[in-house]
Amino acid sequence: MAASENQDQQHPLWSSDRQIVDALLAGEPTDYNLAEMARLRIRYQGFPGARDIQTDLDKALKRWQLTEADLFEKTRQIHQVAQVYRGRGSQREDWS
Repeated sequence: MAASENQDQQHPLWSSDRQIVDALLAGEPTDYNLAEMARLRIRYQGFPGARDIQTDLDKALKRWQLTEADLFEKTRQIHQVAQVYRGRGSQREDWS
């Protein structure tokens, strides 16, 4: 194993996030999917590991023809007018 592989960390939410990312890769840029993408981009930004998730988030953004700046602008607008996570409980308020 290379030194960089030893430094990679396993994110405690990798398993559940992996399922979300798989759905994003297969899905369309709906309001909910855009909000999930932005949430996960923030969660994994600078995280030393979960490279598969980070790579797949990039792939989904590219497939949706969005930059990260576009994504965050759209999600700010979405959250101003709608409650995307209504009825999903407080666990969706998880940004870490």
